[in-house]
Amino acid sequence: MGNRFPARDRFADGAQFIDGRLRPGTSGRTHAVVDPATGDELLTYELAGAADVDAAVAAALAAFPGWAGATPGERSDALHRFAAVLAERAAEFAAAESLQCGKPIKLSTEFDVPGTVDNAAFFAGAARHLEGASAGEYSGDHTSYVRREPIGVVGSIAPWNYPLQMAAWKILPAVAAGNTIVLKPSELTPFTSLMFAQAAQEAGIPDGVINIVNGAGADAGERLVSHPDVVMTSFTGSTAVGKRVAEIATATVKRLHLELGGKAPFLVFDDADLEAAVQGAVAGALINTGQDCTAATRAYVQRPLYDAFVSAVAALMETVRLGDPFAPSTDMGPLISYAHRDRVAGIVDRARGYARVVTGGAAPDGAGLADGAYYRPTLVVDAAQDSEIVQSEIFGPVLVVLPFDSDDEGIRLANDTPYGLAASVWSRDVYRTGRATREIKAGCVWVNDHIPIISEMPHGGYKASGYGKDMSAYSFEEYTQVKHVMYDNTAVARKDWHRTIFGDRL
Repeated sequence: MGNRFPARDRFADGAQFIDGRLRPGTSGRTHAVVDPATGDELLTYELAGAADVDAAVAAALAAFPGWAGATPGERSDALHRFAAVLAERAAEFAAAESLQCGKPIKLSTEFDVPGTVDNAAFFAGAARHLEGASAGEYSGDHTSYVRREPIGVVGSIAPWNYPLQMAAWKILPAVAAGNTIVLKPSELTPFTSLMFAQAAQEAGIPDGVINIVNGAGADAGERLVSHPDVVMTSFTGSTAVGKRVAEIATATVKRLHLELGGKAPFLVFDDADLEAAVQGAVAGALINTGQDCTAATRAYVQRPLYDAFVSAVAALMETVRLGDPFAPSTDMGPLISYAHRDRVAGIVDRARGYARVVTGGAAPDGAGLADGAYYRPTLVVDAAQDSEIVQSEIFGPVLVVLPFDSDDEGIRLANDTPYGLAASVWSRDVYRTGRATREIKAGCVWVNDHIPIISEMPHGGYKASGYGKDMSAYSFEEYTQVKHVMYDNTAVARKDWHRTIFGDRL
């Protein structure tokens, strides 16, 4: 498998990209990147430690004045060139992403890579539109206007489920706004983040603007979040780790953006198109082997459609083809690791004590799958609302289905978890869907679909799913400082308001 992407040759100089060049880490520890489809070792590299983070931050700090001082047009031109380089190398990026993650090549080719190229093109345009409020004489005697300014060095931490897209979501808005960045991807999936930074360099983005450190969270991650020269942290990952990131960030009063866990409800009313809902549920639950924080995980189906929905979803899940991620016919690949597969299996196995597994619930035993971290598409029913499988983020190919009676009950159940990242509503009734989109507490609510995202629209959560936005122009709220500038227009030395401090009214 390793020859499908020659990682050992590509990263022979190391898996840290600092100030424009690859170099080895200095933590004294190594990490083996493993193909989750086969168990083959792809690359062993030296992990980053605190010294590497310090070097990356120093490079970003040195590059900041020049990049922040570039015109919006200059930054836009560089990002347009960057998008072109990414598009030219689409096949190479897709191969690397599928190899390190185990995701089907058709997903990498048709979703991950095109989405990343589109993100780069969007932010290339958005770099020219960092607008504030219009100027005006709001006090009568002064002219006020708003400036948006870059904030400085950003330290971002990204997860392993979408390494390429997460690199884009973290890096692109930051650098489009004039900041420089140090990104720590997951040490499990270093390849495409490094390639992303190298492509940016080839496009003419100056050395030091984008830096990548691949290290463990307890070492490289905590040093990055606590670094005094890092003015903002953007983190995507679990809610538990996000709480730790927030604790560390408060010590230096950093700006903080958190995109955390999810447990997306899939709410099917009794007038929904049943076939569309079934198709949407299976696709929404199994995308990226369910390793998606917006994946459909809890389907609430109004009782008249419940039995038919369960039967049809089970039948469709049983047609999903597991296999070699590089085979064009493969629908679903392995989970990211054996340890993660065992975690998912443990949640399902515990659920057998209080619920019923309709299909799946085991690793496959087919030829060519035994060595990988595969797990069959799984459908669970008869679980209680307060059970682990309903309330906890599983991050695997598992869908639990529960019935509801009234619309009030369905919306209440949809909101009944700590999370609020995404949700979907299925109905032909515009008034029903309108009510549900208003009342469901989630950062994204789809109507009669589940999963699609676009660069122009924001992504972020409510409640324990975090705060702040990725993608879209709204992300600039995270990566810019808003400054009010106020000019006196009177040329009068002594203002009337001075009497409140000294003297009498003039």
